[in-house]
This record gives sequence, structure tokens and C-alpha cells, in this order.
Amino acid sequence: MFEKLKERGFEILALHHAEAILTHDMGAAVAELEQILESVELPVRELVESGGGEGKLTQRIRRDLSQRFGWVKHNFEIKKIVDGEEKESISHEIDHVKKFGDHTFALEIEWNNKDPFYDRDLENFKRLHADGVISVGGIITRGRSLQDAIPRIILDFAKRQGIGSFDDLSAYYEPTSKQKAGILRAVKAKGAFPEGWSHAFVKSKFGEASTHWRKLETRVARGVGNPCPLLLIGLPANIIV
Repeated sequence: MFEKLKERGFEILALHHAEAILTHDMGAAVAELEQILESVELPVRELVESGGGEGKLTQRIRRDLSQRFGWVKHNFEIKKIVDGEEKESISHEIDHVKKFGDHTFALEIEWNNKDPFYDRDLENFKRLHADGVISVGGIITRGRSLQDAIPRIILDFAKRQGIGSFDDLSAYYEPTSKQKAGILRAVKAKGAFPEGWSHAFVKSKFGEASTHWRKLETRVARGVGNPCPLLLIGLPANIIV
């Protein structure tokens, strides 16, 4: 399963019988995800220009999922009714949902949120699975190799582009006053603008408290989301071009 993605360095983790379900009952879901992700590329300039938020990469993946294959946003509303009277109503909005026969796949993309978003996603999957409305929950996020490579990638970009001042940064984004102060402190500590800016940028935008593979792996290892079948996909460093 996902052999092409594994060959390219993607991290694939299937939990709680997800692989059996996907292989035997939802093969089309595997094929569609692999078709979208196997050619994914992220120009390093977009990594900088996005400022860490939902950039063009996430938008491209979302567009492919929705427009090419019909993975659409859906709001699941679960109601508890006792003797005809509604006692409780809970809604769970999922960004990408698609039915494959009698099975439903719910998918979220966590490119660069705060890591507690993983708790939200996994708990939503757990509740929806317990209520019998989804078969598998999935998360696409930054893989371990990508997270580890970002500091080097950003520094190399700064040196190649000759980023040596705030004026040079204006071609990509405008740091806030607070960000400028942090950059100046890092420049002083590192001894040069490229090293200082890249360090401050990565720490601010892609730090350990953001959504990346190790944070997700830690949560599922302690049972968050269990027993919902889960498919976790980590984007590798070599998507950066």
C-alpha cells in the first residue's frame, strides 16, 4: 500500500486495521491519494512567502482532492434524541470526506497549525467512528525528514538569494515589528543576517509546537484517536524544490 509514496520518502502509518480496510474495501481511496501526492512539489520560495500558514501547496492538494476526486468538506451532525426530544447535538466539520461504497473516509491536512489541532482531529475521528459514520480517518502533515530539513533549506535559500537585510526580505514578505525585533536578536547571536533571519523564521513559523510528524506520532502512540482506523501520511523533505 502506497509503495510509490514510500519509495519517494513519504512516511505512512496505518493503525487499528486501517491497512486491511483500505486494501480490501477502499482501494480507490488509496489510488486517489497516491495519484495526488506522488507528484507534489513545494518551491522553497512558497515556503517563505506563505509565512508558515496555509500556502499554495495546501491549496493545491485541497483543490485536487475536491475538484479531481470529489473529497468535499462535510459537517457531520450527531443528535441524541430521547423519547422524541433532542437532548444533545454535536457537529464535526471535516475538510475532506468521500464515500467509497459503504465506507467513508474523513481526511484532514495539517500543514502548519498549532499541534493541539491533532487532538481535535483525532478525537473527531474517534467520535465519528464510534457513531458508525466513518470507516477511516486520515491526516496529511509535515514528515520527520521535512521538519528536520527546514532550517537548512531556509538558510540555503537566504544565502542563494543574497538576503542580507530587511529590504531584501520585502520581495517575499514583510515581517512585523515583533518579528523584526526577534530577527535582530538572532542576527546578533548568529553573527550574520542570513543565519539570524533563517533561525528566527524557522523558530517562529515551523517550530516544535507546530503540526509535524513527531507531534502526531506521540499522540497516536499514547492512544489518542483509538480505536478509529487511522492513516497518517508525512510529507518528505524532497518535495521542496
